[in-house]
Amino acid sequence: MKKLLFSAFILVLLGVSTSVKAQGQYKSALGIRLGNTNGITFKTFVNNKDAVEVIGSFRYDGFGLTGLYEVHGRAFNSRDFNWFIGGGGHVYVWGDKRPGFLDRNQTTVLGLDGILGLEAYARTIPLAVSLDWKPAINIINYSSFWADEIALSVRYTF
Repeated sequence: MKKLLFSAFILVLLGVSTSVKAQGQYKSALGIRLGNTNGITFKTFVNNKDAVEVIGSFRYDGFGLTGLYEVHGRAFNSRDFNWFIGGGGHVYVWGDKRPGFLDRNQTTVLGLDGILGLEAYARTIPLAVSLDWKPAINIINYSSFWADEIALSVRYTF
């Protein structure tokens, strides 16, 4: 059921994405995210500078879904690099193999996320690569600050 809901959410985002390209680069991108939390990432631009990113991730034998709103700007005075900053929220769900810091009744954690990163776009091939830091604070069912989210994302652009 969770996979079906996630797939439907991605399809909705694909449907509402506009034809505007970010800083003249691309409209949407889908790929993988590698770091302490691995997963898939989908980003689509709603105008020239603003994007929505959805990250489906796997950590501590559970599944997480993060939604972010990001503002992009040109970096290094180059059309091939963008910086970005933004924020949003997350939900993580664990089964029987939840991490040791959660008690047996805690299966879902909700919280807020920030993101700060740099993205490079390869104009000769449809590829965008980004490096970012995504700190998170858990608010509901477990209060903590996660500052270890540094990740490399590689996305196919379209």
